[in-house]
Amino acid sequence: MAGTAVSVLLILAIVLGSRLLKDFDSALLPYAVATVFLAFGVAYRYTVWISSPGARRLFRQGWRSLFSAANFRRAPTALPKMIATYLGFQKFLGARSHARWAAHQLIFWGCILAAAITFPLTWGWFTFTSASGSGPGYEMRIWGLKVLGFDSLSFVGWLMFHGLDIAAVLVIPGASYFLWRRMKDRGAITGQRFAYDLVPLIALIVISVTGLLLTFSSIFLHGGGYQFLAVLHMVSVVFTLIYIPFGKFFHIVQRPAAVGMQLFKYTARQDEQVFACKRCGEPIDTAPYVENLQGTMRDLKLDFDAWAAYCPRCKRVLRGAAYLSHVKKGFK
Repeated sequence: MAGTAVSVLLILAIVLGSRLLKDFDSALLPYAVATVFLAFGVAYRYTVWISSPGARRLFRQGWRSLFSAANFRRAPTALPKMIATYLGFQKFLGARSHARWAAHQLIFWGCILAAAITFPLTWGWFTFTSASGSGPGYEMRIWGLKVLGFDSLSFVGWLMFHGLDIAAVLVIPGASYFLWRRMKDRGAITGQRFAYDLVPLIALIVISVTGLLLTFSSIFLHGGGYQFLAVLHMVSVVFTLIYIPFGKFFHIVQRPAAVGMQLFKYTARQDEQVFACKRCGEPIDTAPYVENLQGTMRDLKLDFDAWAAYCPRCKRVLRGAAYLSHVKKGFK
């Protein structure tokens, strides 16, 4: 139901945003259809995801913290800071590896740039028109309204027409690094799956390389092989868009929801609501977060929610003591 509703809304947005398809480029129809399938898949998967007890609780707490006036008064800069550091610059990845962080940043900003250009252009929301028909003066229009005029031979014009090439140059080294790591790192090889871990990286590289080859063909080969490359590029993009909701790329959609949970934990720390281990007294996490975890475990009918009140070290000690007193005792 949610997937159908989102798909219908997107189709209406495409029709209205392109001024009743007046600005819609029929050559981009396969891309537009793929985005409709993407919208359906994302809405469907997201609905299924938040229907599970754990995700539902985190989702509710995150949005509650996000729209809390009390949180805004206590920490007005917390949300923008978390969006910048957690979503934008992803500092949590730097703790694992600086190389992985740099590669992820290249992929992230390359994909953001490509999406910001491709989606509105595909939907007919913005267009590039020339009064003379052949340039060099062009106008960028959004929903039919002129936003910017530029010379295609200027630096700004070069950036406008080569934005996707810049995105491809960013994505290729980042995706290649992760693909290389998947081939060499023993820890990564152990648990990886071809369709889940390798296909997304290969798809990003194929999209980027074929996109650059289109530019190469038009500039240096006078259009030689352009039609074949255009079809190959289109197939790779459509496949990736349809794959996003059902593969590893779905974490792109999930990640923004984590910002609300980070804000939930941050505001609890500001109020000094720290939950201490019942055995050793060491802080575990914020009290609301531990209570939320215990509630999730009760929802799942797991009969050990009391263990959330102990730190990892004390859990190991208690399990060891239980083994000595109950299991090993039977062998004496």
